[in-house]
Amino acid sequence: MFIHLGGSQMIRIREVIAILDADVTKNPANSLSNLQKWKDESENISEHQIKSYVVTPNRVYASPISSTTLKKRADQSQKMWK
Repeated sequence: MFIHLGGSQMIRIREVIAILDADVTKNPANSLSNLQKWKDESENISEHQIKSYVVTPNRVYASPISSTTLKKRADQSQKMWK
């Protein structure tokens, strides 16, 4: 099962560790120190505004699709194959 992240990028759902809203990285009170590092090292897959970050074991993708929409896509895909 795959999930479309935007642009021409698709990844396997089972590779997804986390889907984070882009606003999470802007909050100075956030205690996750890796967020800024992930943001800096992410692969931007589209020219559009970044709305979410998708974390996998090997890479972080900066997606123009909202975290809510990506979650719905993942849930739909998993329901389809059950």
